[in-house]
Amino acid sequence: MITKMALPTTIEKLDIDVLQNILARLSAVDFASADCVSRSWNHVCSRILCRPKFASACSNNPSLLVAIEEVANEVLSKLIRPQFAILSVGSLFSMQEAFQLITTKLSSKIPVIVNWSSGFIGRDAFYEEFKKIPKLESGIRGIVLTVGCVPGMKVKSISLQKQVEEHPQDFMIDKFVTDIWEFSTSISGRQSPAALMIFSREHPHVGINTVEKLDYAMSPETVVVGGFCYDFRHTATEELACDAVALVFVADRNKPPGIGETKFHAALSSGLSPVGPTYRVDSVTEKYGCMAHLIVHREGPFEATEMEELSTMYIGVTKRRKCSVGQEKEKWMTSLAFHRILSTGTDNEYFLVEDVGVKTGDTFQCYLTDSNTARSSTDSVSNLVRSFNGSDKWEVSGGLIFASMHRGQPNGDSSLFLENLPGVTFAGTMCLGEMWRGDLIPQESQEQKSAQGCFLHRYNAVYLVMSYAP
Repeated sequence: MITKMALPTTIEKLDIDVLQNILARLSAVDFASADCVSRSWNHVCSRILCRPKFASACSNNPSLLVAIEEVANEVLSKLIRPQFAILSVGSLFSMQEAFQLITTKLSSKIPVIVNWSSGFIGRDAFYEEFKKIPKLESGIRGIVLTVGCVPGMKVKSISLQKQVEEHPQDFMIDKFVTDIWEFSTSISGRQSPAALMIFSREHPHVGINTVEKLDYAMSPETVVVGGFCYDFRHTATEELACDAVALVFVADRNKPPGIGETKFHAALSSGLSPVGPTYRVDSVTEKYGCMAHLIVHREGPFEATEMEELSTMYIGVTKRRKCSVGQEKEKWMTSLAFHRILSTGTDNEYFLVEDVGVKTGDTFQCYLTDSNTARSSTDSVSNLVRSFNGSDKWEVSGGLIFASMHRGQPNGDSSLFLENLPGVTFAGTMCLGEMWRGDLIPQESQEQKSAQGCFLHRYNAVYLVMSYAP
C-alpha cells in the first residue's frame, strides 16, 4: 500500500487571515514588494492599510546624505504605503540634491515636496525625542521628513506657474484654481477638494492674490493650510518655474469597500493683538513692487499707541474687492490682510509697510506681536485638539504644524500635540508667513457675516489634524 505524502503548503495557499498577520509585520519597503506579488496579495495589503497613517522623523546630522538616510530608514521601518512626502531642509543644504536623494529613497511616482525651511519640529530619528531646530544666524543644517498614507483619497501636487509674457499673473492664478477644480471633480465628482496644503515663495503680490482667490474659489468645507518658505522643489527639473505648489487631497468616489472617512481639521493659534485706533488710507504709493507708502488719517478718538518696536508690529487691512475665476461673474469679497510696518510718521500720518495690494479707502488697525495672546490662543486650541482624544467616533491619525519662525519657547508649539494627543505622529515646519483657511463670504451673505476672514497670517501657528471614522 502506497501512502500519499502531504504536500507542503505554499505561501499562495495560506489562509487570508494568516497572510494578513504576516504582511502586517513587514517594514514599508518589504510591504511594498509584497503589495506587487499578486492581485490577492494587493487586496490583503489594502485591508491592512485601510486607515490613514503618518510617519515622520528629523535629523540634524551635518551631512545631507547621512541625514536623508537616517530619516528615510526610520520612516520606512514603519508599515506604510506612501502617497505623499514632505521634506523640509535647512538653508545650508542643497535643495536639488535633497530632492534627488529622497525621491530615490521613496519613489518618483508619488508627490514629493522639498522646501527650504526656517526651522523644524519633529522626532529625532536616532534618539526618539522631540526637538525644535530653529534657524541660526549662520543658517541651519537639519531635515524633517513626513510621509502620509490616506486610503480612500487621491493626492496630487499642482503648481502655480510663474507669469510669462503672454499670460499675466492673474491668468496663472486662475489656471491654478481651475487645475485644482478639475482634479477634484475627476476623482470625487465635487469641484472643491477635501484639503489643500500649500508651499509658496514669499512674493508679496502673488502670495496675497493667490490665497484670496483660493479662499473665494473653494467651498467652506475645504481645509487650507500652508506657509511661505525661502524656496521649494516638487519636480526633478524645475528651476524657479513656479511660485507655489499645493498638495491636493480629494476623496475618491470609487474607494474600495471597507474604507472609512478621512477628515482634515485646522486650528489657528494667534500671536497678534490689536492696539490703537482705526486708520483710513487716503493715498497709496507702491515702491519697488514689494512695499507701500500709505498716507492715512485716524478715525475716531485719539489713542496713544507705542510704536517703538516696529519690527514686531503689523497693520491688519480690511479689504473689499471684486473677485472671480476666469469669465464668471465677479462677486464682492471682504478680507483681512497683514502687512509688517517698516516705518511711520511722527504722528502716524503715514505708514511704510511690506507688500503691496493696499488701496485708497481701505481701513486698518495696528497689531502687536504678543506672547500672552499667543499662550492664551494656544490654550484655546489645545482644548479643541483635546476633544479628539478618546473619541468613540473618530481616531486621530496624524498632525502637522506650520508655525512662525519668531514664535515662542523651544517646545511651545509642539506641546499642544504632545500633551493632548500622546502617541500621535506629527511634525512641523517654521515659516515666513502662515496660511490658514479664513472666513471670507461673498457679498450675497454679507448681512450674515460677523467678522472679516483672514487667510494669510503672521506670528501664528497653524495646526492640522487628520482624523478617521471607520
